[in-house]
Amino acid sequence: MKVLYVGDVMGEVGVEVVEKILPTLRKEKKIDLIIAQAENVSDGKGITLEDFKRLKKAGVNFFTGGNWSLYREETIPALEDPKQPIIRPANYPKGTPGRGFKYINDVLVISLLGQIVGRDSDKQVDNPLSVVDVILSDQKRTHAVGTIVNFHGDFSSEKVIIGHYLDGRVTAVIGDHWHVPTADARILPKGTAHITDVGMCGVLNASLGIKFDSVIPRWRDGEKTLNALETEGPRQFNAILIEVNKDGLADSIEQIQRVF
Repeated sequence: MKVLYVGDVMGEVGVEVVEKILPTLRKEKKIDLIIAQAENVSDGKGITLEDFKRLKKAGVNFFTGGNWSLYREETIPALEDPKQPIIRPANYPKGTPGRGFKYINDVLVISLLGQIVGRDSDKQVDNPLSVVDVILSDQKRTHAVGTIVNFHGDFSSEKVIIGHYLDGRVTAVIGDHWHVPTADARILPKGTAHITDVGMCGVLNASLGIKFDSVIPRWRDGEKTLNALETEGPRQFNAILIEVNKDGLADSIEQIQRVF
């Protein structure tokens, strides 16, 4: 089985990038399952049901979450529904709407949030290692051909540690949230595919998809500015392709980057 994990889809341009690249890529690589990070899809904050449908039409089968997952109330029923292919981080405190893991085509998909994530660093989250231990233990009786763990976090140390912590226990641990792809895609010693950050889909010449003019005055002069999504210039598509073996581990991991 071949599983493609698509990095953060950033705004309308990110959706357009996925619509352009994904159908051809799926045929070219003979991909069985496509998962995408969806917490930045609609104007950079969460995902609307309309964009959810657009990306499904483009070929995305499942959507993982991050710190903006709960931003749009219209999406919460889908996050709650076990049959809808979208999740939010599993380590939000008890009582948070939505589900942190679901199955798609007999593949278990789990989202986790790093303990410090940018502007949300003061928000309480449960320990991601403890939470994933409980999920994996509870799901042992459910047949799965593979397990994909998405770790949405700021610290490379957290992303590397959880990869090795889960090595041999899941198919892949894929980091995102930076929007900048790292060069460390590999199979860990016990058979788990890992990358610190898969990158993003959207405009290339921007600050993680945001216009430089809306960020530099804030950094240089201390101005209070709003993030403005960049829509002009070269575009990028970043993803990771994992080949799953009969033991539910990874035979290979391939980093895919397209700039146009």
